[in-house]
Amino acid sequence: MSETTTPTALGGIRVIDIATFIAGPYAGSILGEFGADVIKVEQPPKGDNPGGDPWRRYGTPTAREDSTLAWLSEARNKKSVTLNLREAEGQELLKRLVKDADVLIENFRTGTLERWGLGPEVLHEINPGLIIFRVTGYGQTGPYKDRPGFARIGHAVGGLTYLSGTPGSIPVTPGSTSLGDYMTGMYGAIGILTALRYRDQTGEGQVIDGALYESIFRVLDELAPAYAAVGKVREPEGTGTLNAVPHGHFPCGDGTFISIACTTSKMFQRLTEAMERPDLWDAYGDQAARLKNRDTVIEEVTKWCMSMTRDAVMEKCIAADVPAGPINSIADIFQDPQFKARDQLLKVSDPEVGEVVVPGVVPKLSKTPGKVRTLGQGIGASNADVYGGLLGLSEDEMADLKAKGII
Repeated sequence: MSETTTPTALGGIRVIDIATFIAGPYAGSILGEFGADVIKVEQPPKGDNPGGDPWRRYGTPTAREDSTLAWLSEARNKKSVTLNLREAEGQELLKRLVKDADVLIENFRTGTLERWGLGPEVLHEINPGLIIFRVTGYGQTGPYKDRPGFARIGHAVGGLTYLSGTPGSIPVTPGSTSLGDYMTGMYGAIGILTALRYRDQTGEGQVIDGALYESIFRVLDELAPAYAAVGKVREPEGTGTLNAVPHGHFPCGDGTFISIACTTSKMFQRLTEAMERPDLWDAYGDQAARLKNRDTVIEEVTKWCMSMTRDAVMEKCIAADVPAGPINSIADIFQDPQFKARDQLLKVSDPEVGEVVVPGVVPKLSKTPGKVRTLGQGIGASNADVYGGLLGLSEDEMADLKAKGII
């Protein structure tokens, strides 16, 4: 079957993405990878203001003045149009786009859409089946609903930052300042797919209320029940965990690092076999004994790792079926055969920028796999296609709207 006739999971679903930065737009990117028609709406340029989603200007510049590599990667599979939603004519155009759309994604401060006359009640009068995904730092309700929020704040308020770093030190950034954005986007995509299923049954749309801090809080395993039950406050645990040992990060003799995770006694037994240290198993085969003598166990494993290169440690761990993995830099990832085998380093060509390597599509579906068809477009690149083709505006009408700063 040819690529043009292969069915997609979300073919026929139209998404209007009026959000900025990452959280909301990432949900749209996920839907676009699986076939949805995603129209990215951005503020038109005006004077010295370049317009567009500010994400266009974050990260590494490219040959295209209005697009960084971050934009090219995260705005994949979207059509870019410009539209001034602060003006009445722009608001009317959005209503026309919404009329035949399935999903609207937005992340303005709480109440902004309502002030523009574009709140859910108005949009659902136009299209009762519309699904609206709203992203803010704290959600549409509660005492914090009007506060600004970014992922870093979501990490802090949601409880993740407190756990990050070493005991007694300033909490560190948990891997990426954008983690909460991406997680909220994923939850948003789940919500949208769930709402589409409900609409299939009832014909009714609904609002999905996404909050950055909630996405973080949801993935902190037993943090909430443990505190409620026994008052336990988990503290930063550094490179390991208090629940198992050895379970953490270890330096190797060549200046690199490896992650080893012996969550059970059986796994620790395999590690002692790889180390050729039966005495460690005799002394600390019991989980309680290992936890009680944590520092000694970690010291012995560290000595062993430091006696070899990381590749050598990995070979011994793999041979003994010990859960272990290299702590990869991006340079390591580009050499890793697993990433290549799973198509996680996609080479996508852009007519202006050339070949760009971007992360592959996740998850992998056997019947309707996702695809990166295009990278993020230049600002307004699809104005003629959407306004002329979809809404049927004439060239004169589009020229007039452009002259007035509406598109």
